[in-house]
Amino acid sequence: MTHVVVVGAGQAGAACVAKLRALGFEGQITLVGAEAVPPYQRPPLSKKYLLGEMDVERLFLRPESFYAEQNIDLRLNSEVTSIDPAAKSLSIGEDVLAYDELVLATGASPNRLPDSIGGNLAGVYVVRDLDDVDAMAPEFSEGKRVLIVGGGYIGLEAAAVAASKGLEVTLVEMSDRILQRVAAPETSDFFRDLHRKHGVRIVESVGLQQLDGTGRVEAARLTNGETLAVDFVIVGVGVQPNVGLASAIGAELENGIQTDAFGRTSVAHVWSAGDCASFPYKGMQIRLESVPNAIEQSEVVAENILGAEISYIAKPWFWSDQYDVKLQIAGWNAGYDRVVTRSTSDNVKSFWYYQGETLVAVDAANAPRDYMVGKRLIESGKSPSSDLVQDLTVDIKDLLRA
Repeated sequence: MTHVVVVGAGQAGAACVAKLRALGFEGQITLVGAEAVPPYQRPPLSKKYLLGEMDVERLFLRPESFYAEQNIDLRLNSEVTSIDPAAKSLSIGEDVLAYDELVLATGASPNRLPDSIGGNLAGVYVVRDLDDVDAMAPEFSEGKRVLIVGGGYIGLEAAAVAASKGLEVTLVEMSDRILQRVAAPETSDFFRDLHRKHGVRIVESVGLQQLDGTGRVEAARLTNGETLAVDFVIVGVGVQPNVGLASAIGAELENGIQTDAFGRTSVAHVWSAGDCASFPYKGMQIRLESVPNAIEQSEVVAENILGAEISYIAKPWFWSDQYDVKLQIAGWNAGYDRVVTRSTSDNVKSFWYYQGETLVAVDAANAPRDYMVGKRLIESGKSPSSDLVQDLTVDIKDLLRA
């Protein structure tokens, strides 16, 4: 093997090439990225970076010099236009690269509002990459009116930043409640109350009908008949995995680029990892949009490229920072049928998801001990009685011995 090409210079791509070198791979490595800057962290974009508490260099996963020092050919501002799996080559414009193994770490792209309802007006933003956040940052001045479309974690994090900077914030969510796709009603209630205490107006079961303006957004018409005057709009309505290159070469798709437990796609010598890739998990084919998954999955792919034949066993965990609340999530809550709450104060709570008698996930708000215990329990396959979880006379660490 002489050449590994990784397409996508995000968290997964960067972790994969670094792991290859750490494992002693001495062949050629090329990392292809569409952006103008070296691989960087995305989570702080909607938090500390947007608040102005982190400069761009601190976002970088590694100094740009790292790639040259590790003899990794980092190609920025580059787009792979086609792949020929029979010839084991790919094209970047007119440049053709031969590869022995190819990793697709192409990530995901944010869903945008249709042009027909004003999605192309100036002042309408998404939150995904550095350019997105740099473009919207000047809008965050005190007293401005912002509409946030979508009550997932990205929308709520943007709302928290805007409210903290003194903006007038309205958030609309088409579903019955915020976080409906990803969390239990108990977690939704916690964050709804938190945002309302900070002056955010949250409107649920209401969608966006139309954005109006002459060149730039000026007003928003909602499905409940209300019209809002707005200065800008942030759209946080989910993402779609970037599967175009994989689809073009005939790779199987299922909830993203389908991979087996080793990270292989259905096309020989082509692998995938990160936000674009789905993988087997407890009888399902799931896709995790998280930093831990991007790192861990791509590192397993790197090992398997070198012949390790290691199955990727996901240990899902996530986090979200909003105001003075740090939410930490362990596990995968799909299929839960009940939730129990452990609460030591209004601002310190954890929500424990059960499927029957099996603990499957924990949402911990300002409760790091609950999170760590819950994570260890889930990963070890242990499920404490829900009565013990709710009993505050029981020390949380004792659940590990229950």
